[in-house]
Amino acid sequence: MQEKLKRLILLLAISFLPTLLIWLPFFLRLKSFWGIPLPQNGMATIVANYDGPLFLVVAKTFYNPELIKQNYQFPLPTEYYASHFPLMPTLVRAFSFFLGFPYAMLFVTLASSFLAVYFFYKFISQYQNSKNSLFLTFIFSIFPARWLIVRSVGSAEPLFIAAIIASIYYFQKNKYLSAGIWGALAQLTKSPAILLFVAYIAAYLTPNIKGIISAQKKFKYVFNLREIWPIFLIPVSLFGVFIFYKIQLNDFFAYFHSGDNIHLFFPPFSIFNYSSPWVGTFWLEEILFVYLFGILGLLKLIRQKRIVLSWFVGIFFLSTLFVSHRDIIRYSLPIVPFILTAYSNHLSSKDFKIALAIIAVPIYLFALAYISQNVMPISNWSPFL
Repeated sequence: MQEKLKRLILLLAISFLPTLLIWLPFFLRLKSFWGIPLPQNGMATIVANYDGPLFLVVAKTFYNPELIKQNYQFPLPTEYYASHFPLMPTLVRAFSFFLGFPYAMLFVTLASSFLAVYFFYKFISQYQNSKNSLFLTFIFSIFPARWLIVRSVGSAEPLFIAAIIASIYYFQKNKYLSAGIWGALAQLTKSPAILLFVAYIAAYLTPNIKGIISAQKKFKYVFNLREIWPIFLIPVSLFGVFIFYKIQLNDFFAYFHSGDNIHLFFPPFSIFNYSSPWVGTFWLEEILFVYLFGILGLLKLIRQKRIVLSWFVGIFFLSTLFVSHRDIIRYSLPIVPFILTAYSNHLSSKDFKIALAIIAVPIYLFALAYISQNVMPISNWSPFL
């Protein structure tokens, strides 16, 4: 019991301390840090980071078009908010009664971040000893830097990733009800969770795929619906979101009518079209490394015969090849925990520990610079409070 409590405290520290260190220069209203100029708006800079204020709009209006038009002056159509799925705003609204909306949003992000760290530790402990698992969990808490950023501002990614890790953790243990519930929570958080459902179907059928192809086994015998039914909670929850949009926005397909939010384009690698509205630059060489690490990690998982992880990473990674958005790393974050798992032995080495000690400094500086500039212009805060 004492050992479990000690481990829980360590996980709390691993989750919270990096975010608190990110917040500190803004909270103290430092004019600069390490030569990086910082805005003087205090924690308002953290709250105003994209897409935090948009979640606050949904939390306060619950997609009501009239309330949005009356109270918020962002140059966005009301349909745009359908791209922000309801679970995160619902939680913000629930905690707002105690904390107020802005700090409720940050609280939900912090709590979700801890859930992600906690489930990653449980997940990675299946493959590594306790000492290495804690170190790998620390790596996960700050790397890549984009992950540290989104879990330090108002965003749905921590909740989404926590739910994905938990769902896959339980699916691998054949606890399909838990996997389905967490998968449904992921689906209520962000639309790409439907890819988790596709991966589960593929992974469930994989051990019997040869028998199906050769017609030696009938499909109904290899697909036991009585056993696997809970994972259908994922598409059912997506259907529920669309029904909710029909009620609130009078449009069942409001998500698909939300404007320039679905950044999928054909052919693949359209991100290198520098004229695309969400790209806007030809400085894109680091995208090659994102793709490279994704491919190498996927191949490693396949060689390690980790069927569920291979299917999920493979399907999700394939989808990112069609994403034309400068922030491709953010779109790739859901596969990061499993890419880290693929390389867990290398990441536990002494050499990597030395490298991390050095790279942690630029990770922190990049996070400060990014957050200081990624701010939505808000002249009147009263509708958000």
